Amino acid sequence: MNRQSVESSNIKTIGYDPINHILEVEFGKDVEEGNPYNRLYHYFEVPEEIYQALMSAPSHGEFLYWHIAYKFTYKYLGTLGDIES
Repeated sequence: MNRQSVESSNIKTIGYDPINHILEVEFGKDVEEGNPYNRLYHYFEVPEEIYQALMSAPSHGEFLYWHIAYKFTYKYLGTLGDIES
């Protein structure tokens, strides 16, 4: 899944699969793109409208916390280093 970089203190990239309604979020405070210690999560059954609102929100982190994190089932996929090796 392709992810877009976002301006956030905690979220590095966000991607969305509109067919399967999966939101992919890369968390990590390191400014280096693709840091192997950044954590990757999938959130399931996220409607496209929620994804669009997340991408338009003034604070991606706040929107994720209040509207996604505790409302949708998620799975921790591991760090980028774990996934890419």
